Amino acid sequence: MTGPRVRFAPSPTGYFHVGSARTSLFNYLFARGHGGTFILRIEDTDASRGRQEWTDGIISAMNWLGLTYDEGPTFQSHNAPRHAQAAEALWAAGHLYACDCTSEVVQERTKGNPIPGYDGRCRDRQLERGPTTALRFRVPDEGSVIVRDQIRGDIEFQLANYEDFVVLRSNGGVLYPLANAVDDRDAKMTHIIRGEDLLPTTPKQILMWEALSSSPDFGDVPVPLYAHLPLLVNEQRKKLSKRKDPVSVESYRDEGYLPQALVNFFSLCGWSPREGDEIQPIENFIAQFELSDVTHSPAFFDMAKMRHINGEYVRRLSVEEFLAAAQPWLQPELSEWRPTDYETPWAPEDFRPEVLDVMAPLVQERVTVLSEVPAMVGFFFRRPEMSDGDFTKTIASNEGAKAVLADVIAAAQSGTNWTSDALHALVAQIGENHGMNLRKSQAPVRLAVTGALVGPPLFESLEVLGRDEVVLRLTAALERAR
Repeated sequence: MTGPRVRFAPSPTGYFHVGSARTSLFNYLFARGHGGTFILRIEDTDASRGRQEWTDGIISAMNWLGLTYDEGPTFQSHNAPRHAQAAEALWAAGHLYACDCTSEVVQERTKGNPIPGYDGRCRDRQLERGPTTALRFRVPDEGSVIVRDQIRGDIEFQLANYEDFVVLRSNGGVLYPLANAVDDRDAKMTHIIRGEDLLPTTPKQILMWEALSSSPDFGDVPVPLYAHLPLLVNEQRKKLSKRKDPVSVESYRDEGYLPQALVNFFSLCGWSPREGDEIQPIENFIAQFELSDVTHSPAFFDMAKMRHINGEYVRRLSVEEFLAAAQPWLQPELSEWRPTDYETPWAPEDFRPEVLDVMAPLVQERVTVLSEVPAMVGFFFRRPEMSDGDFTKTIASNEGAKAVLADVIAAAQSGTNWTSDALHALVAQIGENHGMNLRKSQAPVRLAVTGALVGPPLFESLEVLGRDEVVLRLTAALERAR
């Protein structure tokens, strides 16, 4: 007995949405955990909305996330002859009828009706098919459709609430419900795992699926089991908005999220492992994933949690892995991929890899996303600029800070031992001489040397930067303050 067959079927109408990534992932987890087949199908029948770059983006993002598919990508538009054949079969069997009502006419005619939508005017007119007629599916007047949902249980839809819907436009274009039913039947899908927002269209697809079963060209294929995943919601518990929320996978890649961290986080959006912590290798999730464990309540897309998980993954990298992952932000000219519209804050020729060999472990402990790395190390490759506010508060208006800088300069010029431990002791002693603790005495030194009040460990940074360069920066800051 073969395993389940599932598919991810995105429409290339924009960047790769995090909701689509979660849907793709849950299909992947289910297929891998049950010895099944995972298929990628691009639903590109609406040529007016799709772009090749978005199709390429979907495939690229899935590959980056490691969501490898077993079959595909197939393209729905390539199956247009089969869709047309299905429409003809349904017409011949009496499931479709011709309708010449435009959407504007329908809206005007049914404006005051208690049930909105098409009122069935052409159902019994027996119109001939022509260039101005669409084909509508004849929905039974009575009865219901039961969706066997693996997450929500059986859901019954009363057919009285469904209008006779258009299957074939007057221009010959087949619409989504029929195209999907045909493609899923032909691919022998056993499970349809997709977003909750598509649940209302499921009865239409089941109706057509069953109607096609009587056609010798399509055969009696079992209706698949469905699983409608919970919506992703923001902090206001509203559906993620493309306009208001950062929802593209590409934007998180640009920000420096690791693919394995995103996969881990997406796995927790509506599901949680039965065993172990929430941060686990995907192989553990594959072994535990069951559709029956997916919640039907909206899933909070917690960006703070996502950032935390990414930080954990960053710290678990080896130093070599960390440097390789950070390369697009350090030496984008040498990388196969670089963040969108990104340029390093230093000239490429000023970058010194040997500095990172020393500082990488210290930086790695202090960043949560890789885009934070340049700000941590930029002062090694260019002399920083201090903001007026920080400079005034920390140095210019603080006589004790000026005295600390002067004493550190004098000690450095006198040949003090230039190691991180010796520099730590030196700044601590100078601060004590001026009635300051170490936190206060190192602040003006850090600002003068790095241009910021936070960053990697100061004394290791001073050692790596070198005596002469540190003296130059401290002197420039002191002269500016006078």
